[in-house]
Amino acid sequence: MYVLKANAAFDSAHFLYGYEGKCANIHGHRWVIEAEVSGDNLQQEGTQRGMLIDFGDLKNALRSLADNFDHALIYEKGSLREKTLQALNEEGFRLIELHCRPTAENLAKLFYEGLKWKCLPVTRITVYETPDNCAVYEE
Repeated sequence: MYVLKANAAFDSAHFLYGYEGKCANIHGHRWVIEAEVSGDNLQQEGTQRGMLIDFGDLKNALRSLADNFDHALIYEKGSLREKTLQALNEEGFRLIELHCRPTAENLAKLFYEGLKWKCLPVTRITVYETPDNCAVYEE
């Protein structure tokens, strides 16, 4: 089996609503996303002959997903008061509402699903919240 990996990164803030600890407060991370795609067969014809997929296609797909989260506050739906949301929007802050808690585990699954939706043969996503801590999602 052939396996390709590509990385992308983004900076954003989040907090864990209902968590008892420091992560209940808004804080930021330099998130690093590592995507793995795999397959048994290389392409046999055309400009991608001898490749599983073009690295450029993988990098562009991953980067486009990561760029959507860059320099934003990622929050769980229902975790902020309406007045808070209104004030943040009036200030022009970039907000991303998720239907799940914005943990590394849930972000790994979201990125996995995003690459699957783009028809890439993704097998694993690793999300580094810090250089020493990561979450992995694979089916």
